[in-house]
Amino acid sequence: MAIIKKSKLREFSDAELSKKLIELQKELNAERGLLASGGRTSNPGKIRQLKITIARILTIMHERKLGIKRKNAEGEASAKKEVKAVA
Repeated sequence: MAIIKKSKLREFSDAELSKKLIELQKELNAERGLLASGGRTSNPGKIRQLKITIARILTIMHERKLGIKRKNAEGEASAKKEVKAVA
């Protein structure tokens, strides 16, 4: 499983995000189980990638729950500049 970019995840609906979250959690549990039983993974960085992607999905779901809208990195940067200019 490759890392899914935030911009791509934001295009998913809530149902698709939930489905992807469950899929990734199952995959992470399988990888952890393999390591716990003394096995080796084919890709050592896979667990880290899965954890990062799961965290991204959970963050996006929480933002939607709170009603936070983020479009892109440029919008975030300009919002930060405005706050600094006011302060």
